Amino acid sequence: MNLTETALSGAFIIDLTVMTDERGGFARTFDRDTFAARGLNPGAVQANLSFNHRAGTLRGLHYQLPPAAETKLVRCTRGAILDVIVDLRPQSPTYLQHVAVVLTADNRRALFVPEQFAHGYQALTDGAEVTYQVSAAYTPGSERGMRHDDPALGITWPLPVTVISSKDAAWPLLADRDDLPRPAPAAPNALEVSR
Repeated sequence: MNLTETALSGAFIIDLTVMTDERGGFARTFDRDTFAARGLNPGAVQANLSFNHRAGTLRGLHYQLPPAAETKLVRCTRGAILDVIVDLRPQSPTYLQHVAVVLTADNRRALFVPEQFAHGYQALTDGAEVTYQVSAAYTPGSERGMRHDDPALGITWPLPVTVISSKDAAWPLLADRDDLPRPAPAAPNALEVSR
C-alpha cells in the first residue's frame, strides 16, 4: 500500500498495491506497522458501514471532541463518494481548510482522517456503500458537526443534496457559533516596535 499525505498534514490517501494472477487480485488494505511508522494512530475500536440509497445523499460533517476524538480510515466498497475532511486543529496552518477525495469501489482508495478533523461525504452513485474503522467509540455527548453548505468552508459538492438528516442540516454556521477551538492570537511581528 502507498500512503500519500494530503495538503492537510496528517491526513493520508491510501492506494493499494494489488497483486494479480489468474484468480483475480489480492491487496493488503491495512497494516498497523505501516501506519505507525508514519506516526498515525491506526487503532480501531469500531468498524462502521453506511449504505446510501440515492446519489446526492450527504452525511456529515461530523467530529468528536476530546477525550473521544477519533481517527477514521474510510473506504468506499460499492459505488462512489466524494469524501471531505476539514482541519479543526486550532494551531494548524491549515485550520478550517478542507480536502476532498473521490473514493470508489473501482479505485479501492481509502482516506485516513486524523483526530480533530470534521468528516463527511456525498454519495455520487445510487447504492454507495462506505466502511470505516474508527479509533474511538461513538460518544453522543462528544459528537459535533459542521454545516456542509457553510460559506466559511467553501466546499463545492458535485451533486445537489438530495437526502440529508435533519441533524446534519441544522448544525450552526461558523459565524453563529463559539464552540470551536480557535487559534491563539498571533504573536506580534518581531520587526514591529511596541510604543
